[in-house]
Amino acid sequence: MSFTSTKQVIHPARTLKGSVTLPGDKSISHRYAMLAGIAEGTTHLSNFSTGADPHSTLACMESLGAKVVHNPDKTIAITGTGGNFQQSKSPLDCGNSGSTMRMLAGLIAPHPHIFTLIGDHSLTLRPMERIRKPLSQMGARIDLVEGHAPITIFGGPLHAIDFDTPIPSAQVKTAVLFAGFQADGTTSLTESVRTRDHSEHALKAFGATLNRVDDKLTIPGGQKLKAIDATVPGDLSSAAFFLCAALLFPDSNLILDSIGMNPTRASLLDVITSLGGKIKVLNVEEHHGEVIGTIQVNGPANGPRGMHIGGALSAQIIDELPVLAAIGPYTANGITIRDAKELRVKESDRIALVAKNLKAMGAAFTEHEDGLEIPGNQHLHGAQIDSGSDHRIAMAFAIAALRATGDTEIRGAEAAAISFPEFFPYLDALCQR
Repeated sequence: MSFTSTKQVIHPARTLKGSVTLPGDKSISHRYAMLAGIAEGTTHLSNFSTGADPHSTLACMESLGAKVVHNPDKTIAITGTGGNFQQSKSPLDCGNSGSTMRMLAGLIAPHPHIFTLIGDHSLTLRPMERIRKPLSQMGARIDLVEGHAPITIFGGPLHAIDFDTPIPSAQVKTAVLFAGFQADGTTSLTESVRTRDHSEHALKAFGATLNRVDDKLTIPGGQKLKAIDATVPGDLSSAAFFLCAALLFPDSNLILDSIGMNPTRASLLDVITSLGGKIKVLNVEEHHGEVIGTIQVNGPANGPRGMHIGGALSAQIIDELPVLAAIGPYTANGITIRDAKELRVKESDRIALVAKNLKAMGAAFTEHEDGLEIPGNQHLHGAQIDSGSDHRIAMAFAIAALRATGDTEIRGAEAAAISFPEFFPYLDALCQR
């Protein structure tokens, strides 16, 4: 495997063996950073995500008056503002991070300042009306540019609402909860499809009162948060690439240390098992409501099976769908992905990019508006892959390349640094050739 600033060459592998400790979960890192920034006292975080996105969140918290110290032992200390964000001197730059932009909007909307949230080109293409609607109902004035960033928030006191989420989105839910704990009255939120619950755990960890009954969450307003000490679990979405790689080799043996196994995210592990992967949980602990475990994964003796992914499952594993699609041709019965239209408005149109790169590698498939049908038992060849500057596409096709005939060149490979800068060296270390 040779590395330059934009291209990565992946050679086919014989198998995958070894153990890896993954960088901290991106979703949890974002939330801990934001809540630490508004809390009273100094929060100490270990194993914070190394990805660029959560570091965009940290930079925004500094602009709002929090103090962030990167210690030599790689821990991060965040001294919060005690519930009072200051007027930022310049626009809050969210980089490539939709999580930063959407969740931060809810956190800052109750503060009596004018905030502008900006991001890179890809972020300005992503839909933001979904957060404007509930925050406006709470009394915030939010200006968008044709439904997109830049976002201008004219902050001020908010009042509680009862909100039914129209689309399954943990980011929209979080924006409402983050505004709700600071609003006047008790905010409630109902989800038709349960989304990842990192925000609920994080809020409780920082001392907030929050209740769930069935699909309904309620959060009283006027709450103050207190600093915590926490270790961020390893990122399961990053683990997805190695889990899928392990499926491709009957004699693979992979150990993932200290990985986040939150039940609202663990659907991915069920999918890996359905495809024939053998997963053993070697150790489990709980920290601040988050389940952390060490798992061993072995590939199926007869290669991966296939499956249909749709409905609520598509929403639960939306970030992992590109890599599952990328290994679809190697499964016995193929992989069908439906009800995943949300993939079209991620960092890229992920359905279109997966289709383009599968085609480049010689795969047959059918593209739908909301997904892909990929037949099994196919043989792929190395090709030039277009990452579209999307980290998950770059990494997904690095995995597909391991079983292809000949080398694969991934263009725009540096995009992986958005979520997982260490991805290519880690993959290289696990591959046996």
